[in-house]
Amino acid sequence: MQLQDVSFRYKSADILKNVTLAIPSGQMVGIIGENGSGKSTLLKLMAGLLVPTTGTITLDGEQVTRRLANKIAYQPDIDLFYENYTGEQVFPFYAEQFDDFSIDKAHVIASHLHVPTTEKLKKLSKGNRGRVKMAATLGRETSLYILDEPFAGLDPLAREALIKGLICFVDLETQSIILSTHEVNEVEPVLDQLILLQNGQVRAMEELELIRDERGEDAVQWMKSLYEKQVD
Repeated sequence: MQLQDVSFRYKSADILKNVTLAIPSGQMVGIIGENGSGKSTLLKLMAGLLVPTTGTITLDGEQVTRRLANKIAYQPDIDLFYENYTGEQVFPFYAEQFDDFSIDKAHVIASHLHVPTTEKLKKLSKGNRGRVKMAATLGRETSLYILDEPFAGLDPLAREALIKGLICFVDLETQSIILSTHEVNEVEPVLDQLILLQNGQVRAMEELELIRDERGEDAVQWMKSLYEKQVD
């Protein structure tokens, strides 16, 4: 995915400013930053749900719009399912919306994540609703998955299960994941690159291997050192 001089303005506020990124295919990329840094807006732009005020976003040479939904699976940070649906009802609903959705794959993922699919979503814990969302998202066979805070508010066991789900059910030979998260330490081992957003701008983009091996830092230390350099 390529972003060239992408800005997004809402009313009188500049949410994103001159973002230029080249995100390689076949990688798992994390987007981190403080609340209000523009992470969710950036992901919505990448998913084609918002239109940049200026700049361009392309995937495989095509301009990203809502019409490119067949190549992008987007998981928002809020529950958009009907509360009276069960997982058994959510999966056929997704199959009606997306030609690339596999009900069988979604059930396999749900089983792997140990989530009940016969209970109504409103009766499930937040962790189990997160598991259903993950099964529905990864049940699609797309080239790009975009996940907005998929681990937010979940207990450690639920986060671990979802991270394992990403590893098991995404083929990074042909598919990519871009996700935002505050749970940096837990997801760091499976990430290839990190993007740090600050005040609507890309502060840095770095390979995790370089951060660990050459800088001798983990992701949180890397982020803190960048903040400290700006203060200095």
